[in-house]
Amino acid sequence: MKTSPAIVIVLLLLAFCSSGPKSDAAHGNADLLLPQEKHLRNLRQLTFGGENAEAYFSADGKRLSFQSTRDGHQCDQIYSMNIDGSDVRMVSNGDGRTTCAYYLPNGKRILYSSTHQAAKECPPRPDFSKGYVWAVYPSFDIFTAKPDGSDLKQLTNTPGYDAETTISKSGKLVFTSMRDGDLDIYTMDADGKNVRRLTNELGYDGGPFWSYDGKQIVYRAHHPQSAKDKSDYLDLLKQNLIRPSTLEIWVMNADGSNKRQVTNNGKANFAPYFLPDGKRIIFASNVADEKGRDFDLYVINVDGTGLERITYNDTFDGFPMFSPDGRRLVFASNRNAQSRGDTNLFIADWVESDGTLAGLILDPMGARVPGASIEAQSKDFRKTVLSGQVGNYRMELPPGEYSVTVSTAVFLPGRRQHIRISSNGATNVDWTLKVKDGDGGKLVVTPARH
Repeated sequence: MKTSPAIVIVLLLLAFCSSGPKSDAAHGNADLLLPQEKHLRNLRQLTFGGENAEAYFSADGKRLSFQSTRDGHQCDQIYSMNIDGSDVRMVSNGDGRTTCAYYLPNGKRILYSSTHQAAKECPPRPDFSKGYVWAVYPSFDIFTAKPDGSDLKQLTNTPGYDAETTISKSGKLVFTSMRDGDLDIYTMDADGKNVRRLTNELGYDGGPFWSYDGKQIVYRAHHPQSAKDKSDYLDLLKQNLIRPSTLEIWVMNADGSNKRQVTNNGKANFAPYFLPDGKRIIFASNVADEKGRDFDLYVINVDGTGLERITYNDTFDGFPMFSPDGRRLVFASNRNAQSRGDTNLFIADWVESDGTLAGLILDPMGARVPGASIEAQSKDFRKTVLSGQVGNYRMELPPGEYSVTVSTAVFLPGRRQHIRISSNGATNVDWTLKVKDGDGGKLVVTPARH
């Protein structure tokens, strides 16, 4: 039987772009990356020394807001910089303690929380004789300012902790507050109006972030269950403290409905952030360390499946955030520390695939097709493999953009026939295909337009 007309698929391997996104960073160092960190490329260090954390992209992806203890200050102040680490500017006024800075969507203001109205001095550090605890300072309120720090405006003035604020692309704020006696998540408009409570369970609900489409919120939570745990939680809360040794990742709709738990490992999971596809979450966890000291980054599906470790540094990696286009990842880490305890900011190009194209060849009835020829060709490279006895195929490809041709003797020529091809578990569809990257880390197969 004659071979059917070749089926040509345009395969855009975003993960294989040979140079990756361009950057002016002057701090790149191949030694910063560990061999297992296959999803990261071109890792650059942005800060050097001291405590630097919670770096978040502006809506145009050109600048980062972050908090840092530097310039002689005794506790965190808010700064901004270009994504290559240049042009560092102080945003906060230098008084009190600040946290959780975030650009408004138009880039004209930066939001953050500060204790400066209560006192110019830093609030006292928590009492670690009670174990490892976090302070939730009741003097934290939410403010916005212009990027140069001028025109400071207060958004909240209720008693109790108001912090951990992030902003959706439409300008809606989500934050953590103790205004009703417990640590819960609320939303409000960018002018501080229309406050709405989203969580009501006893325990800490915090660190919320919006999905890219603004329809979901991911957050961390600790809901004590036993009488002893509830008592311990409430006793600490009266002292404006929480114990973060057990935190799980949760997701809910933007209106607070459909709450569901994502992780269930009994460890400290925090700093969750949606991937651009809205189907996966990146977060920090100590799940791999029995002693609970080593935090790394992980990615997990929103239904709790498919946990994948991203970083393998043996101290701390945390506070991850993707750029608006999903091509870069910024995070805080203890790696390459000049002094013990230094936490610095790093940025890397995000790599979805490790260069393996694999899947199945199926005939029109859904049966697997052995012996089909799968050819991948780029400008400088070509490789052909045959599907195996059960229709499976696998090939390793270097960086590049490929056309993939599938030829098989199953079909008669001259007809509008179809073949189905799956790539790393993607959905099977009609034979006139184009393939793009971006669905849950797998290659998405979609019908081409005629």
